[in-house]
Amino acid sequence: MKPVSNERYYRLCTLADLDMLVNISKETFIAAFEKDNDPNDFVDYIGSAFSPEQLRQELDTKGTRFYFVYEDMDLVGYFKLNTGKAQSDIKDRVSLELERIYVLPNKQGLGIGAWILEQVIAIAKNDALDYVWLGVWEHNPKAIRFYLRYGFTKFGTHPYFIGGDKQTDWLLRLKV
Repeated sequence: MKPVSNERYYRLCTLADLDMLVNISKETFIAAFEKDNDPNDFVDYIGSAFSPEQLRQELDTKGTRFYFVYEDMDLVGYFKLNTGKAQSDIKDRVSLELERIYVLPNKQGLGIGAWILEQVIAIAKNDALDYVWLGVWEHNPKAIRFYLRYGFTKFGTHPYFIGGDKQTDWLLRLKV
């Protein structure tokens, strides 16, 4: 989408955005989950999952797209989508994985997350996909309520590791 002053929009990230992607990835993940995880496991995870090398590899992966979200020309969040073999689990050719959706801490509560989700659903429809799916930590009731409100339903679980700590994500799906 084209940027327009005083409006919300998103744009595809490129390798030129790598430093900004590393920074917003770390900032939003730390704000969301640091307090709920073992400090040593968490530091190790942040260092590997959001390193420039890792995010560069993800940006180069066919079927993976990162988008920055802006409001009034300011970066306020980002999301990551996967299709085909780039998906972390399901790998169904008619599905879209919403792997990450994060809003900066000082911009939460302004409807940005809901707006992002609406854009993701529109992307899935535009790409003629059947459903959007995602994994959400079982101990994140606020996020679970958010997705259920939009009509997502639980269809399974999968493991998610923060360092050596094995956690469980609920797998949620929305038919589009």
